[in-house]
Amino acid sequence: MTEPLVEVADLGISFGDVRAVDGLSFTLRPGAALGVVGESGSGKSASAYALLGLHRGTGARVTGSVRVAGVDVLAASDAELRALRGGSAAMVFQDPLSSLDPYFTIGDQIAEVYRVHKGGSRRAARARAVSVLDRVGIPDAARKSRSRPHEFSGGMRQRALIAMALACEPRLLIADEPTTALDVTVQAQILDLLHDLRRETGLGLLLVTHDVGVAAESVDEVMVMRRGREVERGPVGTVLTSPGEPYTKTLLSAVPRLAPPGAEPRKGRGEPRAERARSAAVPSPLRASGRGGAGGTSAGGRDLVVEAVGLRKAFGRGRAAFTAVDGVSLQVRRGETLGIVGESGSGKTTLGRMLVGLLEPTAGHITRTGSVQMVFQDPVSSLNPRRSIGESVADPLRAAGERDGSRIRTRVAELLTRVGLDPDRYDGYPHEFSGGQRQRIGIARALAARPQLIVCDEPVSALDVTTQAQVTALLAELQRELGLALVFVAHDLAVVRQVSDRVAVMHRGRIVEEGEAGVVYGAPRDPYTRQLLAAVPSLDPAEAAARRAARRAPLREGAPVA
Repeated sequence: MTEPLVEVADLGISFGDVRAVDGLSFTLRPGAALGVVGESGSGKSASAYALLGLHRGTGARVTGSVRVAGVDVLAASDAELRALRGGSAAMVFQDPLSSLDPYFTIGDQIAEVYRVHKGGSRRAARARAVSVLDRVGIPDAARKSRSRPHEFSGGMRQRALIAMALACEPRLLIADEPTTALDVTVQAQILDLLHDLRRETGLGLLLVTHDVGVAAESVDEVMVMRRGREVERGPVGTVLTSPGEPYTKTLLSAVPRLAPPGAEPRKGRGEPRAERARSAAVPSPLRASGRGGAGGTSAGGRDLVVEAVGLRKAFGRGRAAFTAVDGVSLQVRRGETLGIVGESGSGKTTLGRMLVGLLEPTAGHITRTGSVQMVFQDPVSSLNPRRSIGESVADPLRAAGERDGSRIRTRVAELLTRVGLDPDRYDGYPHEFSGGQRQRIGIARALAARPQLIVCDEPVSALDVTTQAQVTALLAELQRELGLALVFVAHDLAVVRQVSDRVAVMHRGRIVEEGEAGVVYGAPRDPYTRQLLAAVPSLDPAEAAARRAARRAPLREGAPVA
């Protein structure tokens, strides 16, 4: 039997009084793939960083034993660690933009890694850079190697990082959330690439992810972590289909699915849901007085909250002009959720910003019958780090003319309580809250203006599955109680399937398909919709393998790689 590529025994990692990893042990053999899954804070990334000695010099206390490719990582000298990193083992990080130097070309950065570990001439290093870029599917690799990171799309940047990792032919690849920010089709391409590299080179893979579907697509064995410890480990098919531990079952139950087993299909549910929301008579401190009569009424007698007709949005002028949204018309009614899905660049975020008035359309018009608000993708950048969260939530109240400090604090306390946060944390700052809590703060701020419509732009894309489920459940609860209309913009088709009554699919600025969620997902008419659905990760490894084979078919016919 071959010697293990990775041997971890009783690993412990502490940051001050915080025990991030506690007694973790596992092995990984050459050519094998282990997926490490868990929620944020479970210790999965901290464990992966320990394999390359990346905690050295950070103040972290690391105990136990870590051996990678024969190197005792905890006892190795700095020179030995430098040789290990990028030589025998390499890492692909979550955010390729922050991992690449914006001032140097992609080819030069890969060539530099090669020369540090292998030596040789600049010409040989450049040739190696072009070779690995071509290997990871970058079209016209020689020309693209002269581009800088900002000239690459998100998927191409991730491919470039993988190419950099492969430059010195490592035996181990550590991938930390490599597909988190990518569209489903680009994600599928990256996962297929990792699979092919393993098969062709015998590369060992340690994949860190909070997306259980990504693990199902990519690994042989999966290890579930919680609070720094291993909860369950075994073959991916066994753990994901017949989990033995309650926590694993809870984690899997939170994963959104395209067709949840036993769930009532959403076909035909849009109208009853809206009607229930309109007729709800539960008093609430958040409900605006006289709310029941608000809103325009369509010919069918149903309340319209927003109507867009022929929307077009162009950026730039002349030859540099780019049309992001092109001739979009839609309606959203009180109490319903319209999901808008599509890849990056499809125009969905631009459309959402026009619906709330953050962007003015180049052509077309929008009719709104009440207040509209937005919940943004990144709560960190949408909250002022120098202001307390209470003051941020209070901004819409002050904008509406409220000046009484006592009434403002009372109202903000109501809002924080309503979204599941402690009202006594009014004076806390954004960095003191988790990602899910910060998203709840953003929702509270949106509710302060008593909107009829909330546009949610990728509100759960950066959250782990259990936190995603909590945030989407909160939005559904608020919708039921307040009769809110929601527009849910996302590239995650499974999440959109869970929350939406109707779905609009966008591609190159246009809506290519629209209808009740059950119909669009169950019997998609447009080829682009079918392509998106086929790329969604499956929790069944056998189905994942079948989908991978189906995706390869068009590539064998010479279709270009996106």
